[in-house]
Amino acid sequence: MKKIILNKGKDKAAWQLHPWVFSGAIKSTVDHPKNGDIVAVFNNEDEFIAYGMYNAKSRVAVRLLEWDPSKEINEQWWRARVAKAVNKRLALLNEENDTLRLIFAEADFLPGLIADKYADYISIQVHAAGTESVKDIIVDELVQLLHPKGIYERSDLKSREYEGLPDSNGKRYGEVPPEFVEIVENGIHYQVNIVEGQKSGFYCDQRENRAITARYAKDKKVLDCFCYSGGFTLNAFRQGAQSVTSVDSSALAIETLKNNVQKNGFAADKHSAVQSDVNKYLRELGEQGEKFDLIVLDPPKYAPSRSTLEKASRAYKDLNRRGLLLLNSGGILATFSCSGAMDIETFKQVIAWAALDAGKEIQYIYQFCQPEDHPVRASFPEGEYLKGLLVRVV
Repeated sequence: MKKIILNKGKDKAAWQLHPWVFSGAIKSTVDHPKNGDIVAVFNNEDEFIAYGMYNAKSRVAVRLLEWDPSKEINEQWWRARVAKAVNKRLALLNEENDTLRLIFAEADFLPGLIADKYADYISIQVHAAGTESVKDIIVDELVQLLHPKGIYERSDLKSREYEGLPDSNGKRYGEVPPEFVEIVENGIHYQVNIVEGQKSGFYCDQRENRAITARYAKDKKVLDCFCYSGGFTLNAFRQGAQSVTSVDSSALAIETLKNNVQKNGFAADKHSAVQSDVNKYLRELGEQGEKFDLIVLDPPKYAPSRSTLEKASRAYKDLNRRGLLLLNSGGILATFSCSGAMDIETFKQVIAWAALDAGKEIQYIYQFCQPEDHPVRASFPEGEYLKGLLVRVV
């Protein structure tokens, strides 16, 4: 097998089961490994550490897979890993939830692979060259395990560019999903656009956080920002919200949201769907003197890397300042960050600064995280990307 030799002192993380070996840690290669090849990784003293997938184009030059030297990374190894990840999640499926994440990349010891179940369809994303080479095996194993109507690939991620891979979108098994696939989450029906929607079609990582936030919605005036297809909006209506205003810049998101409100039989006269830039709309609401009892801020990733964290912190602070200014006394803010570079303590500090600038005294009353189907592997804390705070204005 082709080998990777690490520089002296650069093997600690690999021994501790961290799945990434950066290019700067590599001393030399043996037998000219190609991008996507399975390699054996050794330390400077020629001691075996792990097997992994090599890619000279990527800053993460090796994605480690297996630390047992007696194992062989073959078709059966891949099938067993996929089956283990899927089977751990089956208990989460029930009549009120038919949508979840089946495979969460490094957290499931399957680097570069995301698989989401949407009712009878599966959406996959592949963003590592080594995983790309076994994509057909992965698809076949998912078919054997779950017998979906179709599997659709949405591998149009920026990370594929870093791996030297072109975009790869299209049907991989069975039927192409219809324009809208109906799913159920928290007993609420949604129409999901797998082919053209954001990410893999839906944000199932907020399933539990939507239900928790909705507990505060009864008889309240709610503002749902970056609403996408209406997860927080619909949960708020289910819990008896007096009215909900939903804001998103995407026309497709607003169209899908309106369909979802109608499908669930919620009163259209209590709902206002606004296509707008959220920050601009928050400014307009402030100028109009509008107030709300519950506001949700669930923006896109502002900090894709640590180098952008300072700029992102300013953006988070300004967004949350505007939100806090629109809350009544005793009002609730559910605010989130999906930036892996933003840890929860930094996020708390940012919200504290936002409150200070808004002239508001606040209390943190709950701390949100990602759900069970998005686990955080102890040796890979970078997998903990979603965090949030439930904030009360005193």
